Amino acid sequence: MSGTGPRENIFPTRMALTNTKLRLKGAQTGHSLLAKKRDALTTRFRAILRRVDEAKRKMGRVMQLASFSLAEVTYATGDISYLVQEQAKSASFKVKAKQENVSGVVLPAFEVDRVPGSDFNLTGLGRGGQQVLRAKEVYAKAVETLVDLASLQAAFMILDEVIRATNRRVNAIEHVVIPRLENTIKYITSELDEMDREEFFRLKKVQGKKKRDAEAAEALRKGQDAKDIIEVAPDLAGGGGDLLGSKDEDVIF
Repeated sequence: MSGTGPRENIFPTRMALTNTKLRLKGAQTGHSLLAKKRDALTTRFRAILRRVDEAKRKMGRVMQLASFSLAEVTYATGDISYLVQEQAKSASFKVKAKQENVSGVVLPAFEVDRVPGSDFNLTGLGRGGQQVLRAKEVYAKAVETLVDLASLQAAFMILDEVIRATNRRVNAIEHVVIPRLENTIKYITSELDEMDREEFFRLKKVQGKKKRDAEAAEALRKGQDAKDIIEVAPDLAGGGGDLLGSKDEDVIF
């Protein structure tokens, strides 16, 4: 019997062996598919990680330029926040969300839709108009970079969680499920072999007993035949006499 390693509590039969082999084949196929999925997700994860790092560096530079531009506007025209609040009628930027499928994982992606036209055409008309336009463009670039960074960061977090879950599944199948099924197959195979040996030994014993019974019956039959021959032999010996010397009283000569 094979009792090494954990196995399933199952009755050893041919059907159980076939079902366990099918389950093992399915587990191996699932492990292969999950490993390929993990590799694909890891490759995409590393690419997104590089893009996140580049986007963060770019965001730092853009926000630095935006801060300098706002300082220039404040120096040239003073505080224009109240003018911006009064002239803001509708959003100049709209964010569109879409989905991207990567190996069965849905990743969100955001895009910036810039509305044509502007509500701040008269801002800085008296002075500082050039600084206001420059600050406007720099902050527009900052918004686009921020949306791109948000999209990458969301995909990064989702992929990180999915890769962790996939790794746990791959490790569980590789180190728990497959060894348990293999040990179960070994156990069933050893038990079936043991039962076959027991059946073969039983059949040999039965055949030996039948052979001995047949030999005993044959010997008994031969002994009975010999006894019958011995009993018949005296009768044959006593019945032979001189037919001419015998005299029959009924015959008159």
